[in-house]
Amino acid sequence: MSARTNKPHEIVERALELSRADGCVVIADEESTANLRWAGNALTTNGVTRGRTLTVIAAVDGAQGTASGVVSRSAVTVDELEPLVRAAEAAARGAGPAEDAQPLVTGVAPSPDFTDAPAETSSAVFADFAPALGEAFARARAGGRELYGFANHELVSSYVGTSAGLRLRHDQPNGTLEVNAKSPDRTRSAWAGRSTRDFKDVDPTALDAELAVRLGWAERRLELPAGRYETLLPPSAVADLLIYQLWSASGRDAAEGRTVFSKPGGGTRVGERLTELPLTLRSDPNEPGLESAPFVIAHSSGGDQSVFDNGLPLAPTEWVRQGELNRLTTSRHGAGLTGLPAAPAIDNLILDGGEDRSLEEMVAATGRGLLLTCLWYIREVDPATLLLTGLTRDGVYLVENGEVTGEVNNFRFNESPVNLLGRAAEAGRTEKTLPREWSDWFTRAAMPALRIPDFNMSSVSQGV
Repeated sequence: MSARTNKPHEIVERALELSRADGCVVIADEESTANLRWAGNALTTNGVTRGRTLTVIAAVDGAQGTASGVVSRSAVTVDELEPLVRAAEAAARGAGPAEDAQPLVTGVAPSPDFTDAPAETSSAVFADFAPALGEAFARARAGGRELYGFANHELVSSYVGTSAGLRLRHDQPNGTLEVNAKSPDRTRSAWAGRSTRDFKDVDPTALDAELAVRLGWAERRLELPAGRYETLLPPSAVADLLIYQLWSASGRDAAEGRTVFSKPGGGTRVGERLTELPLTLRSDPNEPGLESAPFVIAHSSGGDQSVFDNGLPLAPTEWVRQGELNRLTTSRHGAGLTGLPAAPAIDNLILDGGEDRSLEEMVAATGRGLLLTCLWYIREVDPATLLLTGLTRDGVYLVENGEVTGEVNNFRFNESPVNLLGRAAEAGRTEKTLPREWSDWFTRAAMPALRIPDFNMSSVSQGV
């Protein structure tokens, strides 16, 4: 093979040829990004980047069991492959037996486009969006508000090859749009965000109109003390809480008594009812508009993720079914330890089963309560109950007799998403949303708004 050969699938094949390990997995990730940033109703920067990361996973059999070594490097060419492969093998030989060792996955049909060039994004993805953004700037300027924000689009083509014969490829587009509107004196701020695959389904003028309404609500300011309030959580806030719940839903950890999903006395809470509402929390790699990798792509092992599961097909999974805990995230190794079905994590999350009511309709049905915009700085307090703390941000509004009557101060909250599901009095219409806190790691979500009768605002926050 020529030293100039640089195609991802050829890099994967060459790395597998060089391997002297008992098993080998090679993942080539080709990434391209395009972005726009703006401040004060004017574009500030834009750019396009390209990059490659190669991950080699070596498995070495020994008297005590199979050990694994993982090495990842960026911008790898063919000439740099052998040192990378040898480094992974050396890491495996220097490690103890891998607890999660399993036979490499076999029997998965190869991707027909495995040898095709990687997909790439470019500034052309903003061809329709950019002119609409200019129109939003003009409207905001005329309305006496300033827009700040960014639009980011990335495309990652992942090529997975193994010594067991797998040749798989997945192209993952991912776009995020975040916009802040501020009053000229910076005393009022409102946020809106969207997740998109291609920027064809997001309208910055519509976001500006939404933000203008929120800034208008904030013209009247009220102070409220800490306490428990009937609260409407918008889809973005619900997504941030339930994504953390999914990340904390390890079957093995639950079986070992370490999480909120552990059953007192032993075992897990699978089969228990979490909420009286007929809600289903699920993931599906083929969910329209939220498509994600249909097979496991694991660059490292940890929790209930295993490098030995690379290439394992993913199927639609209901984590909560009609209000009842149905599945916990489980690798093949974790399934063997716990007796639970293997259920690897999937890179999207959907909560449905609520009523066909918009957030606006839920506001109209509220006597007195709070309407949140989003949550921020979420941190875990107690894994045994999954108690989380965090802050509200960019708008907490008072609802009285079905109408928003003003903006109130921000709060610190203390709540468990599992407990919130059990106390939720109403769920609205499911819609695609961007989780604000976790948007750097998880963007594909669809959630309803939730009505919580007694959301715990534990203290007042001075944040904007």
